[in-house]
Amino acid sequence: MLENIVWRNVFIISALHAASCYGIYLKSFDIHLYSRIFFLFYAHVSGWGVTAGRHRYFSHRSFKGNRAVDILLMLMTCTAFEQSIFTWCRDHRLHHKHSETNADPYNSKRGFFFCHLGWVLLRKHPDVKEKGKSIDMSDLKANPTVMFEYKYCLLLSFIFTIIVPLVVPMYFWNERFLVALFYGTIYRYALVLHMTWSVNSFAHLYGMRTYDKSIKPAENNLVSTIAFGEGFHNYHHTFPWDYKAAELSGDFRNMTTYLIDLLAAVGMVTERKTVSQNLIEKRKERTGDSTWKATTSSIKDIFIYLTYIYIVS
Repeated sequence: MLENIVWRNVFIISALHAASCYGIYLKSFDIHLYSRIFFLFYAHVSGWGVTAGRHRYFSHRSFKGNRAVDILLMLMTCTAFEQSIFTWCRDHRLHHKHSETNADPYNSKRGFFFCHLGWVLLRKHPDVKEKGKSIDMSDLKANPTVMFEYKYCLLLSFIFTIIVPLVVPMYFWNERFLVALFYGTIYRYALVLHMTWSVNSFAHLYGMRTYDKSIKPAENNLVSTIAFGEGFHNYHHTFPWDYKAAELSGDFRNMTTYLIDLLAAVGMVTERKTVSQNLIEKRKERTGDSTWKATTSSIKDIFIYLTYIYIVS
C-alpha cells in the first residue's frame, strides 16, 4: 500500500489544507469588503471553469462554442488548477466509460475517502492507465486552444490560480499580503477543489437514483446547490450529452446552465444538446427508483446556498 502513495501529492495537499486553515483564521479579522466580494466572484469563475468548461464543454461537447468561448472557458479553467484540460477530460471520459470499476480514476466502490481525495494521493490503478489509452481524444487534440493550454498548463495555472487573485486585492484596494495569499488565493483554491471532489464522492454515494437505479451516481441536492448544478448526477450519467446535466432547466441550483444560456443569448454558444421529456419519462419508468419527482428550487435551496456563501466568505 505504501508504495502506491504519491508522497509529493500528500505533502502538497497537506500544506494546502494547513494554509487554508490559516486563511480561515484570518477571516476572523478585518478584511476589506472588496476582498470578500472579489473572493466570491473569483470562486464562482473557478467553479464555472470546471463545470461549464472542463466538464460540459470540453469533456462532453454538450454544446458548441466559437473561438471566443474556447478561450474564455480555457482561461476560466486556469483559475482552479486541476491538471490540464486534456488530462482532466481524458480521466473524466474514462470515468463515464468504466464507471465504478478499477478503470475509473475515482472509483466510488473504493470508499468515500478514495473517491473524494484519495485518488489524488495514490498512484493510478493499472487499469486506469491501460483503459485510458482507448479513450478517443481526437477532438481535443485538434483543438488549438486545448493544446495551447496543455503546453503551457503550469504557467497559465500559476498566473490565474495564484498571481491574479494575489495581486488584484493588493494593488487595487491595498489588501494585506497574508490575507490575499492565504484567504483569497489558497483558501479559495482549496474550496473549489472540494467542490469538484464532492461530485465524485457525495454525488456517487448519497442520494436518489431517479433515472437508473442500477448505477451508483445519485441525485444529491446539496452538491447541486454548492457545485452549480453538478449534483444531479444520476441524470447526468444516464444522459451525459445533455448540456444542463439535469432534467430541470432555469433552476437556481443549476447556475452553470444559466451561464451557458447567457453565452447562447449573445450568440457565442450554439447547438445545446438536450433530452426530450418523453425519453426522460420513459427512462424513469423503466429503470428509475420511483423516489423523486422533478421540482424547481425552493426557498430552502436558496437558504442553503446563501448559508454556504456566508460560511465560505
